[in-house]
Amino acid sequence: MTGALAVRHGTTLTPDARRVIVKLFVPGEDDAVVRNRARALIDRIAHLDDEETGRLLRDTFDRFGTRHRDLDGTFHHHYDLVRHRILRARDLSPATRLLIGAYFSHEYAVEAAALCNPSMVAHPDQVGLIAGQLRVAVSLRQIGEGHVSSIGFASAVLGPGRRLAVADRSGPLVVGQRAGIRHRRDLLAAGLTEAACDNEITATVLDALPERYDEASFEQVLGDLPPDLLSRSTGPGTLEHVRRTNAASYATTFPADTALHQRVLWPAVPAESNGMEDARFVRFTDESGPVYRATYTAYDGRRIATRALTSGDLRRFEITPMRGPGARNKGLALFPRTVGGRHLALCRADGETIGLTRLDGENRWQEPVPLHAPRDSWELIQVGNCGSPIETDAGWLVLTHGVGPMRRYAIGALLLDLRRPERVVARLPGALLAPDGAERDGYVPNVVYSCGGLVHDGELWLPYGASDNRVGFATVPVADLVAAMMESPPPVGERRVC
Repeated sequence: MTGALAVRHGTTLTPDARRVIVKLFVPGEDDAVVRNRARALIDRIAHLDDEETGRLLRDTFDRFGTRHRDLDGTFHHHYDLVRHRILRARDLSPATRLLIGAYFSHEYAVEAAALCNPSMVAHPDQVGLIAGQLRVAVSLRQIGEGHVSSIGFASAVLGPGRRLAVADRSGPLVVGQRAGIRHRRDLLAAGLTEAACDNEITATVLDALPERYDEASFEQVLGDLPPDLLSRSTGPGTLEHVRRTNAASYATTFPADTALHQRVLWPAVPAESNGMEDARFVRFTDESGPVYRATYTAYDGRRIATRALTSGDLRRFEITPMRGPGARNKGLALFPRTVGGRHLALCRADGETIGLTRLDGENRWQEPVPLHAPRDSWELIQVGNCGSPIETDAGWLVLTHGVGPMRRYAIGALLLDLRRPERVVARLPGALLAPDGAERDGYVPNVVYSCGGLVHDGELWLPYGASDNRVGFATVPVADLVAAMMESPPPVGERRVC
């Protein structure tokens, strides 16, 4: 019965191997036994005559110039990264330097392997629409060679009614560039507390830093530490840890003339070197106005960590770690506003139960209150959220995911009390959306999964990944969904109240 509520749309997004970025390539660094061959390669390039150098450059720009924005600048940057290996760099011609940069570059197809796990928020640009339309930004998990994930985007227009138009995604991609950030002392303190790094050095640093500080101020405070603290046996290790914790927060920005679908949030720190996964975007509103926030899973090849994105315009992003027991594991999703003065989030800290966590005064997400545990046959392995709660007149609508036999993922729903979201008001008696015959095959079979939808003109718009092979869209009338949920109130054990 519940499956009939959701109407699938024919529009889909599929992985496009033509969507490529340029990355630094250093020969030998991918070998099992690392032997950097950079100097030998540079010597061979330097011995090419001017005619051959010019021919190679022209050929390279003919082949790749239209696929990338400012390829010339990228080659210059990659040359700068390896020029320390050149014995007589001043003797090289500008063309040779540019060619060295080309040889130390390669293309990477960001979504050649998979495209999945979207979330949807109102786009910052609502110009040029007619009545009943809403332009939306769709975040996407892009997976390329080596199963490295990055965050990409698409734009679409919803309405009038159930009409859906996804904008073209062509054009050269741009990776965000590091930008200056005003660090927060409370976030540094939370990171040091989580690592149980509490000694006289960390206490002195935190006491000397203002609430907001830049890199220069941070280094000045470290440089002014008393020698009798630095001379302790724990001194070098503590300084390294403080610097690493501080560097976990950074900002990235894109040129103003890039379209949203051309922007790629690419791993920029060691904690996310193997991927930025499953961004859950939400448009958060408080007394200072709306701002885009998101959570995502950072993966370094061994460990996962929950991190947060904040942006006013989806062009400049500030990225910070999230701390505390509520931020453990994957799948944390922020509420779109404070509730009773509290910053709240859904989480799955134990790996299998949907919980509710709050942010304390020290920027740590507290031990969660359980909301919904695996119960029905389609979700017995684990349950989790499918994005941030959506505010409706009936309560907070929470899209959930459940995992059943053969690791089959399906999407369900809960309803939480608006004022006391610790209380589950109702739940859908079955799955809202499950993999159908056309959706069960893909990079990860038998999965439908979303990182967040929104309500427009009484319809729940639900973007979802289908077996990590494509992104589909479904709609559900909110009134019908709420009515179906109210027919099946939750078990007494799930009426949790703090």
